[in-house]
Amino acid sequence: MTEKERVKRAILMDGPDCVPLFLFNKDIEQSDIVILEVVKHFMGEKRDYSEWGFQWERYDDTMGQPKGSIIKTWDDLEKLKIPDPFDTRRFAGVKDAMLKYGEKYYLASLALTGFTVMTFLRGFSDILVDIYIDREKVDKLADIVFGFEEKIIGQLREYGFDGVAFFDDWGTQGNLIISPQLWREFFKPRYKKQFDLTHSCGLDVYFHSCGYIKEIIPDLIEVGVDILNISQPNLYDIKELGKEFGGKVCFCCPVSYQTTSITGTREDIYSDIALLFENLGCYNGGLIGYVEEYKSIGLSDENYRHCVEGFRSLKYK
Repeated sequence: MTEKERVKRAILMDGPDCVPLFLFNKDIEQSDIVILEVVKHFMGEKRDYSEWGFQWERYDDTMGQPKGSIIKTWDDLEKLKIPDPFDTRRFAGVKDAMLKYGEKYYLASLALTGFTVMTFLRGFSDILVDIYIDREKVDKLADIVFGFEEKIIGQLREYGFDGVAFFDDWGTQGNLIISPQLWREFFKPRYKKQFDLTHSCGLDVYFHSCGYIKEIIPDLIEVGVDILNISQPNLYDIKELGKEFGGKVCFCCPVSYQTTSITGTREDIYSDIALLFENLGCYNGGLIGYVEEYKSIGLSDENYRHCVEGFRSLKYK
């Protein structure tokens, strides 16, 4: 079974030989999934500029935060320089990467998407206020950002990709950033349009969100998410998550970066992985293991290895 076939079978719950593993930023040659960036949010010698025009500010090895918003007042929206979605340089390294890594499952990464990009352009607090008091302007910005992404999505199939990766953080540690009702009113139709386009191009939808987003998981499934990457499984009751949504979407999960993978023992890590497998991956598929090298927040080489080996040990009979 090739890596690509293993991932597709896990998504379709059609009997992969084992749980696929997504190694995000280390040991990529050993990963079943390879992600290639097609939106350039980390450009320049210091990787400190986005093609949208904002500059990253970092105090450590993490992604950082934009160094001020681009749209300081809504008058600036008219001057916003929208990146060229048809600039073929964004695909310059794709062919060579696919030749290098072989028969993998390839995700086209839009890097940071949708609402997250909107907050970076306008400012997080400002966009949350404006969506209530200046909806027309927020609507126009959303059309620009989501429209830019859609133009890129339409080009991906010809480059040999299998899926599209959206990264849009919607959760705090205990709730959504905005009310579920507002999310459904304003953002859900936009995601449906993007995901319908993705599927019409023969591609799968991979959706990442940090934080606790349980209230909108049914909506994400409804509008077409194929792989749901919840990056903080410690925020959820995994047994409950499996009962409600197992078999309805393929989950992609790490060992929690806030708890077990950082401070846990090998036994703790294997126990968390078993919990994910028994509740989310017990549907003849339905689970992809995720491991990211995270020394910046305290992940040791030893625990990184335990995470990889733990997921690799999960076999289907």
